[in-house]
Amino acid sequence: MVVLDPGHNGRNADNLSTINALVPAGDGKMKPCNSTGTQANDGYPEHEFNWSVAERVRAILEHSGVHVIMTRSDDDGIGPCVNRRAEIGNAVHAAAVVSIHGDGGVSGHGFHVIRSRDQVGGAAVASDGRRLAEVVHTAMLAESGMTTATYINGGTGYDLRTDLAGLNLSTRPSILVECGNMRDAGDAAEMESSAGRSRIAGAIARGTLTYLGR
Repeated sequence: MVVLDPGHNGRNADNLSTINALVPAGDGKMKPCNSTGTQANDGYPEHEFNWSVAERVRAILEHSGVHVIMTRSDDDGIGPCVNRRAEIGNAVHAAAVVSIHGDGGVSGHGFHVIRSRDQVGGAAVASDGRRLAEVVHTAMLAESGMTTATYINGGTGYDLRTDLAGLNLSTRPSILVECGNMRDAGDAAEMESSAGRSRIAGAIARGTLTYLGR
């Protein structure tokens, strides 16, 4: 079973009091329930990109016989909160949790794959998460049409974070894929095109299937 977590949601911006409420973020820290996400310079919203890619990934995985659970059911809702997103994967003992995002507010281009520096699932889960990150990274580099991010960790396309609640609270092998920088014209053109989203989704699905041994 795979949990896909398309970041943010379409009505978050209309419900700021809800998404700004503080929730547990791991290691005794609190952070806002969710956020509105970023957008391309022409206004194309990250939440819409995330949902579109996740739907494509789901279709490919299900066609390969993988049971998929989404952390949200559409792109016209609120949240769920970041701690709840982690709980969904934990509750079903997901083999993998893949969170799908677009980056913004930075200078540079490309994708990167993030893991939590503080993996609460133990050494075995951390090792599986590292392997999940590696195979998705490999597939993204080979198939997505995107390069590794020029602005993170020396261009390796990998990052470790301590501030992402969905990763911090996950007891399952979990990654977050920043599929590209929506403020970069080249990345945004790929991310806004149906063909570009299909390439990105195909790469994420291929990496996930490789991780699952399919």
